[in-house]
Amino acid sequence: MKKEPMTLFGFAKLEAELNDLKKVQRPQIVIEIDVARSHGDLKENAEYHAAREKQTFIEARIAEFTNLISRAQIIDPSSYEHEKVLFGSTVKLEDLDNGKVTTYTIVGAFESNPDKGLISISSPLAKQLVGKKVGDEVDVKLPSGEVSYEILEVYFAPIKF
Repeated sequence: MKKEPMTLFGFAKLEAELNDLKKVQRPQIVIEIDVARSHGDLKENAEYHAAREKQTFIEARIAEFTNLISRAQIIDPSSYEHEKVLFGSTVKLEDLDNGKVTTYTIVGAFESNPDKGLISISSPLAKQLVGKKVGDEVDVKLPSGEVSYEILEVYFAPIKF
């Protein structure tokens, strides 16, 4: 069974979502199905079929999150030095072509949200950055093409939303 690295923040977020699915959404959809069932003929009852599809989706998410929690390997990035890029490191990069500075934090796949600067440890960019130090130049092959970065800073910063 492959372990899934994640921060304590990501693990807590996952547990909260699983708790919501089990204790709020699952009981709510059961009520919706009962109400839709009471409307009569199930063959042509769109409300009933929609509720059943939603129930299937909720149950699949519960199974997925339960599996993820069972495989979670919680890593505390505040417990080690960030002299080089590691899981949990925040990395400030300068695009050598246009001078644009971007900051990313390397997290687990479940936690990733590139729009918020959180990239998965298994992403092409993170794979290229891991093990590098301040001052290193990295050529990264991305779907948009090859980009050359210089690592300006590597440090730990707690994840916040």
